[in-house]
Amino acid sequence: MLRILKTVLVFILLSNLNFAQEVSISKIALQHIPVTIKVTGIPDTISAIIIKISNPDIQHNFELTVLNGIVDTSISIPGTGNYSVEFPGYEVEKTSLRVLPGLFSIIPPLLAIFLALLLRQVIISLVLGVYVGSVLVYDYNIITGFVRLIDTYIVNALVDESHIQIIVFTFLFGGMIGLISKSGGTRGIANVLSGFARTRRSGMISTWLSGLIIFFDDYANSLIVGNLMRPLTDKMRISREKLAFIVDATAAPVASIMIVSSWIGYEIGLIQDGLRIIGSTENAYDIFLQTIPYRFYPILMLIFVFMIAYTQRDFGLMHKAEKRAVEEGKVSADDKNITKNLSEVSEIFGNEDKARWYNGIIPVGVMIFGTIAALYYTGVTALTDGGVTDYSFRDIIGNSDPYKALLWSSFSACVVAGLMILSQRIMSLSETIDAWFIGIRSMMLALLILTLAWAIGAVTVEIKTADYIVSMIDDSINPRFLPVIVFLACALTSFSTGTSWGTMAIMMPIAIPLAHSVSGIYNFSDVDSMIILHGVISSVLAGSVFGDHCSPIADTTILSSMASGCDHMDHVRTQLPYAILVGVLCMLLGDIPTAYGFSPYLSVLIISGILALVLYFFGKKPGTVRQ
Repeated sequence: MLRILKTVLVFILLSNLNFAQEVSISKIALQHIPVTIKVTGIPDTISAIIIKISNPDIQHNFELTVLNGIVDTSISIPGTGNYSVEFPGYEVEKTSLRVLPGLFSIIPPLLAIFLALLLRQVIISLVLGVYVGSVLVYDYNIITGFVRLIDTYIVNALVDESHIQIIVFTFLFGGMIGLISKSGGTRGIANVLSGFARTRRSGMISTWLSGLIIFFDDYANSLIVGNLMRPLTDKMRISREKLAFIVDATAAPVASIMIVSSWIGYEIGLIQDGLRIIGSTENAYDIFLQTIPYRFYPILMLIFVFMIAYTQRDFGLMHKAEKRAVEEGKVSADDKNITKNLSEVSEIFGNEDKARWYNGIIPVGVMIFGTIAALYYTGVTALTDGGVTDYSFRDIIGNSDPYKALLWSSFSACVVAGLMILSQRIMSLSETIDAWFIGIRSMMLALLILTLAWAIGAVTVEIKTADYIVSMIDDSINPRFLPVIVFLACALTSFSTGTSWGTMAIMMPIAIPLAHSVSGIYNFSDVDSMIILHGVISSVLAGSVFGDHCSPIADTTILSSMASGCDHMDHVRTQLPYAILVGVLCMLLGDIPTAYGFSPYLSVLIISGILALVLYFFGKKPGTVRQ
């Protein structure tokens, strides 16, 4: 069914009877797109009511059928403009209805996408998208639209309780990263892992494992693993291109799917806002967990990197780079400058002499186990208060309060990290607080993007973007293909803009309502609708990572090249065939079959098998070391 948007309540009284009615009608409608009108509290003796929608130039009268004292129907207005809505025979205040051309409803998100592609500045793009939407909502008034941009859309995005909780959590998580990084905790973790690197195979596997262990932030992952492992991989004649690939392929992919990372608050915030648009009361954290098996690209990329490291097989340009490193001892091409000074990058991760693994592991452990414990506690408490005694772990998670859990655990992790630093005298109290603030400041850009994402999501709800898209799609697209279409759209946008987070911010408010509405058009069951919804959400998150991974202008791609001492375009060219191979297989054998109910776990196994076969038949080992 077409999604029914909640609207302003107008109370009316029948002039000659003593009963109360409620009338719900949208303030904004689209031309030729049905708008829902709902009237409740009508006496059973009345079988129909009349409403009049008019302006000085035109008048429309509609007779609405009453069923069981309720009118719940949709009407379509052929013209555009401002209308007054009256209920003849009722003592009711007149309400207004603005009808916009349907095409106008997609202008704000399309403008945001177009400007992001053109300018590669997602913040400016989102601001202008929200502004244009505000102008449309407020009767094309550019001044009113400008002030409502800040005092309505931005402010409303910030005053929402769940939004504030996400913001505070993100700040606290950033503070924890700042503490454990500056104290040398992350470097200590990587140092331990590097001790297992003895051969080319163990060197690549250790690099891959380091990327998995430093899962809590993709930037920290790229910078730490690349800088730490570079001397070791050079000694083992592993090419800089291969090192940069392993570093890049275990940065965003692992951070995006972990249950605790710098990404989780951002992803849950977008999911929560999308669920709110469709009127869902589902637990956003529970939905986040359920979509993890459907995020085929990050999962399969992590598996593929391990396969390459274990088999030592490569193809294409990567094989040439590895062959050069092994046979000629040249870890980088002769004409490339790889001596860029990385001291400023390394400095933020603390002194090597103070690098202790437990200063990183313990705070992260507090964060992980604290979150799990808090989810369990809040879930059980909610179920017990509701009188439920027989429940499963899924019920506990579904009834938990993820925001409180993340807040409690992140704050506890900050306290533990700070106390450990002070007790070991690694830094003074003033330096510890400075490190905490450095981590907090690192999250400002992400939170600004997220706030603007919430704002443009609110705009698209008011101007009924999803309704228009659904009306255009109608029966032309099978909902089963929505996940793969969304994945491809997000991949192209992320590739062109170089930002996975910006792409998620633009696409999530559109994708969730679209999946909900199109599933309704096809009268899908609740189970099938949920499969499509999970598939679309996971496609936004995974497709954004895929495009970002391939993009030469993506921040993690650049950081991986820099930290690994690899020429940037050499990294892009050697990595791209691997990323495209995994991405295409994920679309064909992951997104499409699982939308028909196929198990995502079987898809992962099948794709893994095919990747292994590709390496076996097309991959080659680099050869022997030339003496």
